[in-house]
Amino acid sequence: MFFFFAGGLEQQVRQVVKSGVGRCMNCTSTVDLVQYDKVLKLFFVPVWRWPGKDTLLYCDNCKLMFPQSHSLPPPPPPPTTAFSDSLRCRFCDRTVEADFKFCPFCGSDL
Repeated sequence: MFFFFAGGLEQQVRQVVKSGVGRCMNCTSTVDLVQYDKVLKLFFVPVWRWPGKDTLLYCDNCKLMFPQSHSLPPPPPPPTTAFSDSLRCRFCDRTVEADFKFCPFCGSDL
């Protein structure tokens, strides 16, 4: 007689506690602080669930769960939308006036 067993234990997100608290150590996208459940599956059907002990960080991009001690610092705030009267050339990184179409230093188009 031969028995075939397909099952396993996995972690599933139960509730998002706080969004955007850090960055993923795998793909550097933003992560959420979540409460999770441990789920026992038998033939890919959830059979038993029990809550996890503490909160974890969860990356929605790469589906990775990891403790807070392993996260990267949160992403920097977005730049302000204030426009100045000058631009920077993307090739020589020098400041040029906003009405120029070509950089006067290296000749590239702006």
